[in-house]
Amino acid sequence: MTKLQRKTYSYMFLLPAALIYFVIFVLPTIMSFFFSMTRWSLTEYEFIGFDNFIAFFQEPSLVIGFQNTFVYALVTCVLKVVLGLLLGVLLTSKIRTKGYLRSVIFFPTLVSTIAVGLAFSMMMHPTQGLINTTLQMLGIAGPDWLGDKSIALLSVALVDVWKGVGFATVIYIAGILSIPEEYYEALQMDGGNALHKFWNIIVPLSRPATNSVIILAFIGGLRSFDLIWAMTKGGPGFSTDLIASIIYKQYQGGFYGLATAGNVILFIFVTLLAFPLQMYLNRKEVDL
Repeated sequence: MTKLQRKTYSYMFLLPAALIYFVIFVLPTIMSFFFSMTRWSLTEYEFIGFDNFIAFFQEPSLVIGFQNTFVYALVTCVLKVVLGLLLGVLLTSKIRTKGYLRSVIFFPTLVSTIAVGLAFSMMMHPTQGLINTTLQMLGIAGPDWLGDKSIALLSVALVDVWKGVGFATVIYIAGILSIPEEYYEALQMDGGNALHKFWNIIVPLSRPATNSVIILAFIGGLRSFDLIWAMTKGGPGFSTDLIASIIYKQYQGGFYGLATAGNVILFIFVTLLAFPLQMYLNRKEVDL
């Protein structure tokens, strides 16, 4: 067998995966770019160039949509990193119930996002919800969590964190458990305490896990839609509208070409933010 034949034979094993990737990802992406420049329905289309992009950028709620999307992604990302790290440290310590606690913390990740949104919508009801009823029993007047424009986006973000922090915790547990015991033994010989262990060993040596959580949480926040739609549908007003919810409203109105252009813009927006962030984090990891 010649060198070319061996090389071709090796690539043949990649062909099924490459075909699946092309059909599921590459082809729909190419079609999205094409149909974003058309006025289309399920049976016909008309090429109109960049008119959909121009119309999408003239959307009145677009500016606040971009702002809300970035704030939502930033808040959820930071909280998942911080809470995931702290819970990861707790659940790798010598506590008897850590196996049970790991299951409890990871459980919300397995629940449907729509179900979580609907459940918390009822719990956050200003007068009949469980949260405000409990606060009232303690003599505290609870706010209108989803009806107050100033806190509605933060309220949904906190629910997102509650649901997703378990996945971040699992990544941190894997990262912390991969740290060699020799580092802890050396720290103990030097007289280091628990704070030194956390700050000088766990934080720097779990950086690969931190990078993974940052990328996944940030991209997930930028693309978030289902939880927002289940809880607020973008309201009150435009206070919780994200780019994805604006796009969905265009689909609901029958503006399929305009909504497809919005999806392309969202794809470019996520790429422009996430790719440089990933490059920066990877470079910092190599420097370490």
